[in-house]
Amino acid sequence: MTDWTVIAARIGTATGRPFAPRTTRAVGGGCINTAMTMSDGARAFFVKTNAPARLAMFEAEAAGLAALAATGAIRIPQPICWGQTDTLSYLVLEHLDLSGPARGAAAGRQLAALHRTHSPTFGWQRDNHIGSTPQRNTPSTDWVSFWRDQRLGYQLELAAANGYDGALQTRGERLRAELDTLLGHQPRPSLLHGDLWGGNLGYLPDGQPVIYDPAVYFGDREAELAMTELFGGFGAEFYVGYREAWPLDPGYGVRKILYNLYHILNHLNLFGPGYLGQARGMIDRLLAELH
Repeated sequence: MTDWTVIAARIGTATGRPFAPRTTRAVGGGCINTAMTMSDGARAFFVKTNAPARLAMFEAEAAGLAALAATGAIRIPQPICWGQTDTLSYLVLEHLDLSGPARGAAAGRQLAALHRTHSPTFGWQRDNHIGSTPQRNTPSTDWVSFWRDQRLGYQLELAAANGYDGALQTRGERLRAELDTLLGHQPRPSLLHGDLWGGNLGYLPDGQPVIYDPAVYFGDREAELAMTELFGGFGAEFYVGYREAWPLDPGYGVRKILYNLYHILNHLNLFGPGYLGQARGMIDRLLAELH
């Protein structure tokens, strides 16, 4: 029995309807996973696969998608089933047609509505992944310590293990020590997608926004907005829509550098030294803000 036969049978069990795919087609799934679509002509599913040891990553993603969907704030692809075969782990999602026109203002407003889902603590019910990097989510009532230890501190530890020491570590630790002064606010914990770059936002044929591939946790909503600006692709209407629904606090322009440093350090750890100069430059700019 092939992997795809096993997965098809499990889709049938999960949906309560037998599923015998007539076509299986490879599609873009990013740089972390392999992705396929499976269709029987009437129903189609999106399937992500990785090594068997990566099952926990898919379990956490499914839990994150369910948490986002439960808010009703924005469209999320429904997780169908997940598990392992002899040679791979997999996550099956409903297949959505994301060929629709962009409606940035609607996406901004709906993201603001998502962020109005709150928790008493920062973090989440379980650890998950940002890309293929483990992401710690131990609950905390203090945002500064959460960001200092579970975000910047963890990425700097990984960078040291990967051989990026010297000035990056010295100045990074100085930044962590002065984080309270730099942040200067204590936001309310908002439910975040957690990995919202342009490749994780799409639109249905009617223009309805859809977000996917999350790294969910409760944090400062500004951390989410900051990442949307890091690599671009959201457009001016998106930010107008968000700010109309929920304006940002003074000082965001500095905090977004701090929040995006996490993602640049993660890219350094995932993809190599091409991100080292950018990480150092961001740390130096943030340290300069303290004087």
